[in-house]
Amino acid sequence: MKSLFFVSLAVLLPLPAVAGGGHDHSSPYAGQQTREIKSLSSEDVAKLEKGEGWGLAKAAELNGIPGPSHVLKMKRELGLTSDQEALAEGIFEKMEHQAIVEGRKLVAAELALDIGFRSRSIDLPDLRERLHGIETSRANLRYIHLAAHLEMIRVLDERQIKQYNELRGYEQ
Repeated sequence: MKSLFFVSLAVLLPLPAVAGGGHDHSSPYAGQQTREIKSLSSEDVAKLEKGEGWGLAKAAELNGIPGPSHVLKMKRELGLTSDQEALAEGIFEKMEHQAIVEGRKLVAAELALDIGFRSRSIDLPDLRERLHGIETSRANLRYIHLAAHLEMIRVLDERQIKQYNELRGYEQ
């Protein structure tokens, strides 16, 4: 008798899911439709407009090539000389200025794309052109950040680079 009860239970429990379709069609993007720029969070926009890295220099950073911002934050631990500090500051300031300019271009291009879709005024050729502009801007921004990492190689010695990577948690 108990076996029959459990078999019946096993057969009947899934019925509500089958009757209701059992499918969840909600999107992982739900809630993001209220963003001004649908493809960028407010945090993304803030980082881009401040010239922050936005993860674009991971290829350098995670391969042991230091970035100027972090080097300056670790100047005492790395034992930077005044010349090294001045060079790192120059690299950082140049990178930051260029990244702010390019970041704002990227935000504006994403906004224009969003407006095109919102107003239903975008067509296929326009879409291709806008995407090309967005990706060119993203590539320029990535170049700016990665180039700053490359410039840091000529500023630091091997001991400092090793110390940087240890402090950042990349060396065991």
